[in-house]
Amino acid sequence: MKHTLFLFDLDDTLLDFKASEQLSFLRTLEALGLREGIDTLFPQYQAINVALWREFELGAVSKDFLKVERFRRTFAQNGLELDAASASHLYLESLSETVVLIDGAKQVCEALCAIGEVGIITNGVEHIQTRRIASSGLKDHISFVSTSEACGYAKPDSRFFDYAAKMARAFAHHETVIVGDRLDADILGANRFGIDSCWFNPAQLANESEAVPTCEVSSLHEILPALKKLAAA
Repeated sequence: MKHTLFLFDLDDTLLDFKASEQLSFLRTLEALGLREGIDTLFPQYQAINVALWREFELGAVSKDFLKVERFRRTFAQNGLELDAASASHLYLESLSETVVLIDGAKQVCEALCAIGEVGIITNGVEHIQTRRIASSGLKDHISFVSTSEACGYAKPDSRFFDYAAKMARAFAHHETVIVGDRLDADILGANRFGIDSCWFNPAQLANESEAVPTCEVSSLHEILPALKKLAAA
């Protein structure tokens, strides 16, 4: 095996964030007393949330602002007089307890930690991500968790990857690979930092970006064979 350090994105790579997100959103609005029309609000919230995360990754907004603003905009757009700060708190608490593993997550982490070191690299909120990993059953296979919140920079900024590399027991560019679902954050970040990347693409989307993955898989079960193939090339 060529690689000894395996850096995994968390949401929508190892954990099914979309499933956790929707359930936590519904629970939050129900806790605030809203019972009708919740399902129609979620797609609006998602679009607002994605746009704000893009702004965060560009350094245009802070994470603390994002966490509340996504609810404020959703409520304002629908004429709802609900407290955005309370919604943010309830949502994050629910999200930390609502964990859905993507098929193959535990198996691939277990296999790769026997070969080298597995680290998590995430733009998510640190204490929430730490609690989600603890709830996921993956903790024993993970050596460290690198978050943008602790680092001060977000993927795809090379300073984030430099921060993550320093958390590893040992680091060499040619022995490191990142596995992630986001071309614009994970794969582009790997390109800029000079390390290999494996694009997790379960929907088999076309790559129309500037990011260039070293390899591509549609299932987590394909990662180990794909990395072994790279080592033999």
